[in-house]
Amino acid sequence: MKANIRKAFADRLVELAADDGSIFAAATDSRGSSAMDSFAQKYPDRFIECGIAEQNAVSLAAGLAKTGKTVFVCGPACFLSSRALEQVKVDVGYNNTNVKVIGVSAGLSYGPLGVTHVSLHDFIIKTFPNIEVFAPSDCVQARFMAEYLAKSGKPAYMRIGRGDVENVYSETQSFGIGKAVSVRDGDDAAIICCGETVAIGAKAHELLIKQGIHARVLDMFSLKPFDGDAIRSACKTKGIVVVEEHGYPSGLGEAVCRIACESGAKVHSIALPEETIIGEQEELFKHYGLTPENVANAVQSLVKQVMC
Repeated sequence: MKANIRKAFADRLVELAADDGSIFAAATDSRGSSAMDSFAQKYPDRFIECGIAEQNAVSLAAGLAKTGKTVFVCGPACFLSSRALEQVKVDVGYNNTNVKVIGVSAGLSYGPLGVTHVSLHDFIIKTFPNIEVFAPSDCVQARFMAEYLAKSGKPAYMRIGRGDVENVYSETQSFGIGKAVSVRDGDDAAIICCGETVAIGAKAHELLIKQGIHARVLDMFSLKPFDGDAIRSACKTKGIVVVEEHGYPSGLGEAVCRIACESGAKVHSIALPEETIIGEQEELFKHYGLTPENVANAVQSLVKQVMC
């Protein structure tokens, strides 16, 4: 069953704010798209509508954080990670303020609106000091992230998509910051994903089982801090396939390759190229190979290379 990850995160934040008066939220003419309507209605004195002014929203949030508030800035990832990039780097990162930048409709969610609205670069925020970076895969993980971010006291960037997503986890699943989640087990190969591509990896695992290949699936929802040990363990398999709704530069694939090169492990990365991209998310996933079938084929190819 599919459910909306934005709403799951926002609803949990509303619940947490009932017991924590320090939680504030700011939006960039985006309370609807970021599912923050309920927060705004329930806590009007703790919600700030900044309008289409992402730079102001981030700087305002940093100022509030300096007074002891925990501030969630919610808006389209494409703008918070580009137009407001300097404010995220300086006001949030360098100043180490307790601001949570929540980039909604990330990746190809806004694909029909074209290059101005896709965000295939936002993991570059990993390079900024102090800022943690996350990409939850489903509603269960998004609720966990709301709880963690509300209490961590650390600056963070989190990206989530726009549409409904499939459930990857049960409600009893536990998570650890800086720890990969083993979604499926296997020692023949490894499929490494984050965000909405985790469900793709899980489906690819099932296709591979029919071919007699057992591939582990790792959810790297915590991009910073990053679980290097999980990658080193994956390097002991016959090959790694990385799947991400992001560009190649600064993405999950680069982070995996940086570690994999230590052992010479084979890595095949499936991501988005540096070109003009316009279209519906589902169509673009198929066009660029972010599908269970293509992932399974890539794993099969790596395994065959080792066995030959």
